[in-house]
Amino acid sequence: MVGVAIVCAVLAAGCSALGAMWQHAGVREVTDLKLTSAHRLVSSRRWVQGFLVLVACAVLQVLALALAPVSVVAPLNALAIPIIAVARARRLTGLLAVAVLVATAGIVAFVSITAGEAVPTTVSPKVALQAGQLVVAGVLVCAVAATFTTGALRALALSTGAGILYGLVAVLVRDVTTALPVVEWVSLAGLAVAFLTGAWFIQLGYAAGPPDLVVAGQTVVNPIVAAWIGIKLLGEGTGMSGLAQAGLAVSAIAAVSGTVVLAYYHRVGVEA
Repeated sequence: MVGVAIVCAVLAAGCSALGAMWQHAGVREVTDLKLTSAHRLVSSRRWVQGFLVLVACAVLQVLALALAPVSVVAPLNALAIPIIAVARARRLTGLLAVAVLVATAGIVAFVSITAGEAVPTTVSPKVALQAGQLVVAGVLVCAVAATFTTGALRALALSTGAGILYGLVAVLVRDVTTALPVVEWVSLAGLAVAFLTGAWFIQLGYAAGPPDLVVAGQTVVNPIVAAWIGIKLLGEGTGMSGLAQAGLAVSAIAAVSGTVVLAYYHRVGVEA
């Protein structure tokens, strides 16, 4: 089942990259994007195409999360980073190549470790509440940072906030799907709120910066948050060796560092 889950997650990453490029193009057609003008996005054919592809992405991710632990599935989302970076690059510079390779290698190492060490667990209401509180705090920090920045930095702050929210979404999706046929209404409601808020952050991120930076920000942060919740709060890392935990820390740092370099690359490109 884990193998099927990994295939679904990889396909979802491809859909994520394609959907992001189309939605970014659609958002750029709407000037001064605000919540009150969000309805104008549906008039963009490219934005709607991107939305439909992302629906397929969501279905694949739900299937993957129903078949394997959060800490195994979530990191594979970051494979969208090299796909979209290469697809959009007019020329592959050394800095861009290093940023993409470091971020991707960090996530691949991360998922390799979790795939061998993580064990499936259930999500208790207490843990869901703890995770929600931590996520809200992190999102508020990102919202404040986005308020006082522009361009690539604003896009990175918004995508980081989306990544934090989507990390919680991954955990709640697993809670909802594994509890069926019983419906976990509290988790379902929290899932909907977190998903919609994260989606809005991403649209604002597209309006502020390039899609590969937005995708990189949310897809790197998303699995790290989801895996941290899974390992530390849900106990998916029970029995994990100290060496494995050190490997997770190093790979997470590599993934985040690659994303920061990618943000620097775009900022320098704009200023130049």
